[in-house]
Amino acid sequence: MRAPPALRPKSRVAVVAPASGFPREELVRGLAVLADRYTVTMRSGAFSREGYLAGSDARRAEELAWAMTADGIEAIVCARGGYGITRIVDRLPWDAFVTRPRWIVGFSDVTALHLEAQARGIASVHAANVTGLSRTTPRERLALVRILEHHEGPVLRDLEVVHDGPAATGVVVGGNLTLVECQSAAGALVVPEGGVLVLEDVTERPYRLDRMLTSLARAGHLGRVSAIVLGDLTDCTPGPDGVTAEAVLRERTACLGVPVLAGAPFGHGRRNMPIPLGFTATVRPLAGTCTFAPPTG
Repeated sequence: MRAPPALRPKSRVAVVAPASGFPREELVRGLAVLADRYTVTMRSGAFSREGYLAGSDARRAEELAWAMTADGIEAIVCARGGYGITRIVDRLPWDAFVTRPRWIVGFSDVTALHLEAQARGIASVHAANVTGLSRTTPRERLALVRILEHHEGPVLRDLEVVHDGPAATGVVVGGNLTLVECQSAAGALVVPEGGVLVLEDVTERPYRLDRMLTSLARAGHLGRVSAIVLGDLTDCTPGPDGVTAEAVLRERTACLGVPVLAGAPFGHGRRNMPIPLGFTATVRPLAGTCTFAPPTG
């Protein structure tokens, strides 16, 4: 695993719209945050709409391919998640990207890009999309800068121990649970042996979380991890049966025999601390912490 080259103030950053469309005013507010430190470039086609997508598959794939290969671009920040990246992910110039990697930043549907990059040995950042940047805290913005410019990850504290166990260290993989399971179903998910799996999701009924975790377990992915860190399960409310998302996560991970910590401040809730995917995490249940070290490759 290796991290893309570190950014500097005024580094050139490409904003792309590879998934769903978005309100223009939200993007403008986020662009102002990004432009306060970096030189932002964006194509006008990013404002395209085609149903629930930000333009056609061809448009979105071409825009991403440009951002992944163009000279001078040092990071790719996604405008919004939603849906659409899995439709184009196999069209992208991954070989060229690996030759000259640059940071991919975003979350939600952007998990598909993170997992594809990690499968090829390139680290990336699970963090707010551009449309959400104006709602991030100064601490979250500083954490993103420290990852991108110094390869320094945050320290997650006060985590809740769902299942105890010894301290565990491994390569961080994951993101949005729905997208992780989609990658698995497509045969494209790579979970490193001893990896630390980070998961979050939004508006999924608990039984659907159960289904996705069961699918990952049956595929052998959960059996490879050394720890699990759970972020926000935003609006994953119980159905008529009253079963909670927390109860599902506790029951579905009990048999793994690895530490499971919850309450990490990332995901679709009010907190979205950047998580450096592909870095090496150390999970300490006794201390309730998760720390990150950059890859040495």
